[in-house]
Amino acid sequence: MSERDAVDAGQPYLVEQDGQLTLAFSELAVQSTMDGAAPERLVLEYSRLMLASLLFVPEPRQIGMVGLGGGSLVKACHRHLPGAHMAVAEISPAVIALRDRFHIPPDDERLTVLCADGAGWVATHDRAFDLLWVDGFDIGGMPAALTTQRFYDDCHAALRDGGVLAINMYADDALNSAWVERVAASFARSVSVVDTGDGDNRIVFAARGNAFRLSEMKLAQRARALEAQLGITLPGIARALIDGRRRALAEADA
Repeated sequence: MSERDAVDAGQPYLVEQDGQLTLAFSELAVQSTMDGAAPERLVLEYSRLMLASLLFVPEPRQIGMVGLGGGSLVKACHRHLPGAHMAVAEISPAVIALRDRFHIPPDDERLTVLCADGAGWVATHDRAFDLLWVDGFDIGGMPAALTTQRFYDDCHAALRDGGVLAINMYADDALNSAWVERVAASFARSVSVVDTGDGDNRIVFAARGNAFRLSEMKLAQRARALEAQLGITLPGIARALIDGRRRALAEADA
């Protein structure tokens, strides 16, 4: 299948340019980017923000993820979190077929990649995960099944007490606010929303239990430790998370 045919069919295709490999569904629907010289480096800011959920759960044992993409988060966790097992549900066999191109490790005792519908998969897990990451997109954006109240209820049920959900959304999606409100409803309004610096992505964090009850000082301390551990930068993340939480509470009271 040619690149043009892949776009027309809504199938993933690869673009190699300036030493980077990009997975996309269209010119406007970039799913993942890898640095060919450093495959495990988190190139896109949104992926680093999603990893900020480790500030609330520093030593997760079980991580669930909806959407494989180019496996940026999978590779980071496989390298830096040796005590964690990661299970990934990816609906597209075509995406999974590209895992070797993106240097995603083979399945082992710490990683399992399943070809499965993410919404249905999450619904089968009760109190299974310390962290749950949702990064599922197709050519049309977020699939409808990943934006329903039922799905967010299932995400809450799939987390252990103290667990944290992180969802990647397109910030300019017209329905974004409605989806965030659904997340808030499922998680007793324990949410924090942080946008990437370029304004393209919005990461919605939600906690089951008391995970968010950390001071800005404690978050900043953990952020410095996380930056050193993973070799990433999270400038201002402690303040951003606190501000995101306050905005969510203010909107609930309005």
